[in-house]
Amino acid sequence: MLRIHFTAEDLARTRVAATIGVAAEVYYSLELLRDRRDLAHFRSWRSAVAGRLGADTRPLTSLVPVRGPGLDLLALMGDAPSLDHAVDHLLHAPASRLRREFDSLDFHPGHLGWARRVAEGDREARREVAQAVRACHRLTVEPYWHRGRAALVALSTRCANLVLEGGVDLLLRSLCAPLVRWRPPVLEAPYPRRTDVHLRGRGLVITPTVFTTGTVSLLWDPLDTAQPPRLTVPVLHEPLADAPAGPDGSPARSLESLLGRTRAAALRVTAEGCTTTELARRLNVSAAAASQHATVLRNTDLITTNRRGGSVLHAITPLGLALLRTGTLTAS
Repeated sequence: MLRIHFTAEDLARTRVAATIGVAAEVYYSLELLRDRRDLAHFRSWRSAVAGRLGADTRPLTSLVPVRGPGLDLLALMGDAPSLDHAVDHLLHAPASRLRREFDSLDFHPGHLGWARRVAEGDREARREVAQAVRACHRLTVEPYWHRGRAALVALSTRCANLVLEGGVDLLLRSLCAPLVRWRPPVLEAPYPRRTDVHLRGRGLVITPTVFTTGTVSLLWDPLDTAQPPRLTVPVLHEPLADAPAGPDGSPARSLESLLGRTRAAALRVTAEGCTTTELARRLNVSAAAASQHATVLRNTDLITTNRRGGSVLHAITPLGLALLRTGTLTAS
């Protein structure tokens, strides 16, 4: 049993995150492929994806332990929805952080040498892992993200409404019931062992995840007492499937008819959060062309653009998301 103890200050600082980040979702998808249980929501997804991972994904799949806890890509790559930002986090992560995250993980004996290279901060090894994250994302996450994104938005909307109606108390009482129970001032959930966590004024970050087995988990760094723990909660309530198709078996076209094929694709990419560089790569166009598409979408209030560090990050607006969801539903 997991028991999370709140104070009044913790309740005031509790919030709901938009996502756990693209890197963590990719890694969780690989853990799901290793899971031997028959998980109904992922049955068709697993059937479509299993066997497609190859040499380009091996630098990452080799880092999934044979048993026990997995690698914490959230700690190494952050919770950014943009793949470019996640990769940048990995390439610049301190070597000490890498060593700490790899410590005590139970890798397959044949992968120990590779894991050691990555853990020691070898630059080429890091680049290979980064490219493998991209390759895994293309296979296991990207084709199915329309359903995952819709589930994340639905949960965020529901949580916001609960807080408006009854504050954080109502949010905690309604969170993943009956799996999670709110018995003020303690939040309880099933767990492999009895664990008591005292938030001590840090609050809690409720973090939705798509590629999860339907249970909650608690993520926290015992060496970083300033950061609030994260409670991951599953959002998927129906089977994960790839993008819907039209009557002729081709992808849905209604949104393309409205915006044009490339610009519709740009809107879908920005729904995950992306930089101009990533948008150009995903659309297979020049950076200048990607910037022009982003400008048109921004001028029609379908996306927003904000500078973060040395790059700009594009994100979809509620209007853009509504158009994206309506276009998908109309085509299906």
